[in-house]
Amino acid sequence: MDASWDWKEALWRQFGAAIEMLENAVVTCPEALWGDRSRRPEFWHVAYHTLFWLDLYLWGSPEGFAPPAPFTLNELDPEAKSSEPLYTKEQLLPYLEHCRAECRAKLEELTEAAAARRCGFTWHEMSAGELFLYNLRHVQHHAGQLNVLLRQEVDAAPRWVKRAGSGLRSEG
Repeated sequence: MDASWDWKEALWRQFGAAIEMLENAVVTCPEALWGDRSRRPEFWHVAYHTLFWLDLYLWGSPEGFAPPAPFTLNELDPEAKSSEPLYTKEQLLPYLEHCRAECRAKLEELTEAAAARRCGFTWHEMSAGELFLYNLRHVQHHAGQLNVLLRQEVDAAPRWVKRAGSGLRSEG
């Protein structure tokens, strides 16, 4: 393998790009669409769902996981999800920053041996390394979903992000 290949940097550049695309969709969403509770799926809830699962999968297992306040574990309980309050952009954007920082930190400390171990979720038969890729795909799936909603409702969607704006080991 080429000595210049840095698999963690490459993974971060793409994972970071997916998170940036999610962020761009959240920022771009007009308030009327954000808080439209008659829509299924609700824009705000897709954004929150994406961040919750990003955070949980970065945590590594359901044991001991708790999202930051004011968020709850309702996302794990289909019955409780319907009673979830509408979260604002002002609440979700700091959560997104928290998840971005966690993703960078987890990738920075990830070793090949740790990536090869089985992930900590009984419902996934995969390694911890594959879980990173699964998590990236989940974020990008919902970022795309939100971009489609924006295109349909306001005929505008944020630009494609080719790769994260900053590297894994750079500041900010």
